[in-house]
Amino acid sequence: MVGKCGLTLGKYAPLHKGHQFVIETAISEMDEVVVMIYDSPEVTNIPLAVRANWLRVLYPNIEVIEAWDGPSEIGLTPEIKKMHEDYILKHLQSRKITHFYCSEFYGTHVSQALGAVNRLVDCERNNIPISATQIRKDTYAHRSYLHPLVYRDLITNVLFLGAPSTGKTTIASQLAQDYNTKWMPEYGREYWERHQVNRRLSLMQLVEIAQGHLEREEILLRQANQYLFTDTNALTTYHFSLYYHNTAAPELVQLADQSASRYDLVFLCSDDMSYDDTYDRSGEANRRIFQRQIESELIIRKIPFFRLQGNLDVRIQSVKKVLSQYRKYSNLLSLILPSFFVFYPAGNPPDYVPFVVHLL
Repeated sequence: MVGKCGLTLGKYAPLHKGHQFVIETAISEMDEVVVMIYDSPEVTNIPLAVRANWLRVLYPNIEVIEAWDGPSEIGLTPEIKKMHEDYILKHLQSRKITHFYCSEFYGTHVSQALGAVNRLVDCERNNIPISATQIRKDTYAHRSYLHPLVYRDLITNVLFLGAPSTGKTTIASQLAQDYNTKWMPEYGREYWERHQVNRRLSLMQLVEIAQGHLEREEILLRQANQYLFTDTNALTTYHFSLYYHNTAAPELVQLADQSASRYDLVFLCSDDMSYDDTYDRSGEANRRIFQRQIESELIIRKIPFFRLQGNLDVRIQSVKKVLSQYRKYSNLLSLILPSFFVFYPAGNPPDYVPFVVHLL
């Protein structure tokens, strides 16, 4: 006996609880569920692969079809309807669909083309009163309609690196206040104050710092408003491990490696400001060395970054200028580089340019 197979489709830009209600209704009623997701770059710059991953993670038992070249025209003219019907049938590859699930106007003609039951779900939005258009206009205001996995992927994670006493904490906290969002303090400082012995930490304690920082960062990503401003990351902890022990635990090395692709924007705070010689710091000479090591690490790992120089106000305004032009999931260089004067220091080859932009 042939089982019941349901199909639903959409852009899921972003996936919200209304979409999930349709999918979960299908799952509860069908033996198999297929979800077709369209690329739709004219609507969203969230990559199709990211949106498809939401579906696969949240619903591991469904089949997801990525429609990279799906038609973008919307309407009920015979030509548009046929275009969509032909595309859907082609990508189903003769698979028999018994029920078509949706809450949109196209349910009637698509179900007829499939020879399937037209299973309309919550067309009046009585159960889930939201649309993707509303969410795109103000994601933070409508965040309750988004799964935490989805919402987390919509936040721009902004990282500040640099040696001690280069303004990272002040910049991150001030930007969080200005943008009405969250910032991630340096967990290592808090941990060091509680656990240090003779100003030192063990190899595994440094791993605990990197892990604890990451756990807190993940929580804050789900609470942030468009941006999360993050003060340091596992690369910093990795270099402290080298400073303390001339080595790093494998777990810390792995976390440092993973950080290369974790952040949307990276700012390197220069050491051209006065050094604040507090008890938890190791001196201005060490600051200069640490600064060079962090910069070298970014270049070697091919992590693009912006260098922040000048006083704190200048640095903050420079970050805001970048944020005003940046769009998550867009090409960083094509959006930002034409708007800035780019300099590379004397003695460095031109291939240095993709890695660093000096903000004046």
